[in-house]
Amino acid sequence: MDSHDVQSDLKHVLYTREQIADRIKELAAEIDRDYAGRDVLLVGVLKGAVMVMADLSRALHSHVSMDWMAVSSYGSGTQSSGVVRILKDLETDLLGKHVLIVEDIIDSGLTLSWLRTNLESRGPASVEICALLRKPAASKVDIDVKYVGYDIPNEFVVGYGLDFAEKYRNLDFIGTLAPHVYE
Repeated sequence: MDSHDVQSDLKHVLYTREQIADRIKELAAEIDRDYAGRDVLLVGVLKGAVMVMADLSRALHSHVSMDWMAVSSYGSGTQSSGVVRILKDLETDLLGKHVLIVEDIIDSGLTLSWLRTNLESRGPASVEICALLRKPAASKVDIDVKYVGYDIPNEFVVGYGLDFAEKYRNLDFIGTLAPHVYE
């Protein structure tokens, strides 16, 4: 699926497939440097982080383990509900592990703040965060994010794993959704 397939649903394209790939390679180089000599567990947050996790893991030059977690505070709307539910928990014991949470986007930060606290309570050696996108203007909590792909405006974005009502995830770019689609 490309921009021509959803042209009337988008305001504009924020990042192309090539721009995303280049930025993920840069993030992977930082992660490889920072975790040199240490085993890392990548924890992908479903469903949105699937694309980021796949491309980031392939761009890394070190061995990593992977696990997935699904948490929800959205439903099918555009605003966080503020209530976090675990839909799928990790299968990996975190005790003594270096954990890197991989996220597609940080909006309010409420869900991610909750998730970080939850994972830290499981006894890992460290917990850090890598997010492809962050919306500083939407932040409701202060959360330390070690690796950020792009800071973006407080607009509703789709593509590259990001959805609206389970649509648009399979776009190979990130675009701003036109308000007529979700209003």
